[in-house]
Amino acid sequence: MAQKKDKRKRKKRKLREDDVTVIDTDLAKKSVVTTALGNAMEWFDFGIYSYLVVIIGHVFYSGVSDSAQLVFSFGTFAVAFLVRPIGGMFFGMLGDRLGRKKILAITLIMMAVATFSIGLIPSYASIGITAPILLLIARLVQGFSTGGEYAGAMTFIAESTPDKKRGFMASGLEVGTLVGYIFGAGLVTLLTYILGSETMYDWGWRVPFLIAGPIGIIGLYLRSHLEESPAFAAMEEKTKEMEKRPHVSMKELFQFHRRSLLMCLILVFFYNVIDYTVLTYMPSHLTAVLGYGETKGLLLILIVMFIMIPIVLTIGYLGDRVGNKRIIQVSLISIILLAVPSFLLIGSGNNWLVFFGLLILGTLLSSIKGTMTSQLPSLFFTEVRYGGLAIAYNISASVFGGTTPLLISYLISVTASELIPAYYLIVASLIGIVVVSLFLKNTSGKPLRGSPPAVTDEHEVKEVIKETDQELWWREEEQKIQEKIEDTEEDK
Repeated sequence: MAQKKDKRKRKKRKLREDDVTVIDTDLAKKSVVTTALGNAMEWFDFGIYSYLVVIIGHVFYSGVSDSAQLVFSFGTFAVAFLVRPIGGMFFGMLGDRLGRKKILAITLIMMAVATFSIGLIPSYASIGITAPILLLIARLVQGFSTGGEYAGAMTFIAESTPDKKRGFMASGLEVGTLVGYIFGAGLVTLLTYILGSETMYDWGWRVPFLIAGPIGIIGLYLRSHLEESPAFAAMEEKTKEMEKRPHVSMKELFQFHRRSLLMCLILVFFYNVIDYTVLTYMPSHLTAVLGYGETKGLLLILIVMFIMIPIVLTIGYLGDRVGNKRIIQVSLISIILLAVPSFLLIGSGNNWLVFFGLLILGTLLSSIKGTMTSQLPSLFFTEVRYGGLAIAYNISASVFGGTTPLLISYLISVTASELIPAYYLIVASLIGIVVVSLFLKNTSGKPLRGSPPAVTDEHEVKEVIKETDQELWWREEEQKIQEKIEDTEEDK
């Protein structure tokens, strides 16, 4: 035991200038823009399904009633989430071994191929039960690739940006998500307006899916020209010096990083419930539940998403200054107070009031979107960040995110209450506010766990050293976990 204590004591040393990572600002901006554009293409592919869910239900489940078509269509949407954790485990662990950018290129091209194939599947009227089976297979491939996409994009951007600007720059990833949704919703709205409902049901719905092919090629080109994230590159350099790879096994991830995994699960729970309610479920709510025309409902949501873009960036900027934790707390309390009034406005039938209700929800969602892309990666150490984030994020997204539209539509069909989505948001936010207030640590402006401070300029290095505790506090938790692993191996 004494030898172990001596060994641990010898590991401590003072923070040196060469420990601090100086981030190339231009390279960081390029990484953010390129990753965000790739993410936009990914979420265009994934999002158009939700905007065409009513038509897809009619095309692939024409043998049942209209209400059942919507449930089956959302069920197919939700089934894809079942394989997201598997994709997260597969791509996440690979990403921690092979690097972030290689995996991001693979997930993008998989999504593009799967989406393109949906546009080629014949209808139920043409080939019967084979049609929904083929649709299900394509959705499973989409879900598998998405399991590695979003967590990888968050990881890559968080590791490529300076500590004091991480919130603002990482919020650019959510701008990419919104751009993808806007492009998808805008294209569906435009096609519906030009072609009309009858033609859209006939063949027009296939166009957005077929566009995924060339979009995937563009995205692959962009991502293949990325450089690896500085944090991962630094870890690789350290492992070469140590002459061994510190790969963490799946067992060790769950054994020694349980707290990070659990916190990520809960944060993603309320984030996804809010996100999928507002951006994925709402188009069908306006159309199928409230009786709005397809074009009008999509147009209102499209405008709201445009407004959300500057709000997301502003929240990311504020998060670097006042802290993500405080912004998340205020956002959740606001959702608890305003969810029911917002849905009362949405159900009023007045276009302006409907828009105002959607705008309230969109603004509150933006407040959480602007913080999560920097908050979630900060929960994990560099050597397990991609894998841990991908696994926890996708398990939570599968259980709570993908099932949200299905559960809400089912509860409305049972209760006939148009306020069910509001009640669901309130329950998720109540759980979130308790957990965030009691257990979440503010990490804004601080180094990522297990990584040295990251700055934008050489002149900041000495300042950071003065501000930082002279012991390598950013490595202490990592050392403790590594020592536990070593002790476990020695005991064996």
